[in-house]
Amino acid sequence: MFTPTLISIIVTLIVIGLLLYLIGLIPMDGTIKQIIRVVVIIAVIVWLLQSFGLLGPIGHGHLMR
Repeated sequence: MFTPTLISIIVTLIVIGLLLYLIGLIPMDGTIKQIIRVVVIIAVIVWLLQSFGLLGPIGHGHLMR
């Protein structure tokens, strides 16, 4: 029923959720925490879109000569 890819995506999302929870426990300025959360969430969304084939590779452009 579950493919190994789907299981790895679920495990990765659980680990990322745990990391976001742990970031919330670190005593630092709330603005910095919010920036870290937003960056992580955007990165996860892009990664999920790429995993499901809805978004092509990012950052693999060619250098101009």
